[in-house]
Amino acid sequence: MSDHSRAPSPPVEVWTGRATNRIQWLLAALGAGCVALGIALGVETGWDLGSAPLLMSVVGCLAAGVLGLFGTLAFVQVRVRVDGEALEVRCGHVGVPRRRIPLGEVVDAEVAHSVCPRQWGGWGYRWRPGKGTAVVVRRGEGVLLRLGDGRTFTVTVDDAEAAVRTIRGRLNRSGVLS
Repeated sequence: MSDHSRAPSPPVEVWTGRATNRIQWLLAALGAGCVALGIALGVETGWDLGSAPLLMSVVGCLAAGVLGLFGTLAFVQVRVRVDGEALEVRCGHVGVPRRRIPLGEVVDAEVAHSVCPRQWGGWGYRWRPGKGTAVVVRRGEGVLLRLGDGRTFTVTVDDAEAAVRTIRGRLNRSGVLS
């Protein structure tokens, strides 16, 4: 038997945001060009220098192109979702890599007004000793989370102030912030 006397809990507000970087499409095109060059070298039979240099050139172009193409496409955009339980970050069009941080591990949240790829060593999923972890897809504003174990997590996202308000609201309700 179920108890129907309980009042339904109010719906939890879900905040979603994203950030994109159109410049990385140029890098993806460069990766595709390397793949095309590798294929053209492999198909072209006018190579006079022997098979070992040809094989090395083809494999090198294909490897650089595939790494550049897929590495870039994985971080051309980021989607952030804050619900009643966690902050979730999904990268690229497929959503991988993915990071989920339970709000119970978050001590504070603030807006990072000037996240720059140069500060983190480039675009992508980054870790720096003493600085923390970040997902950087463009320069600009982001969300900076301070975690209970002393680590930090930063993610670039549009309208970071709204995300921080949502996170702080959840932390206030749970009694973490006063």
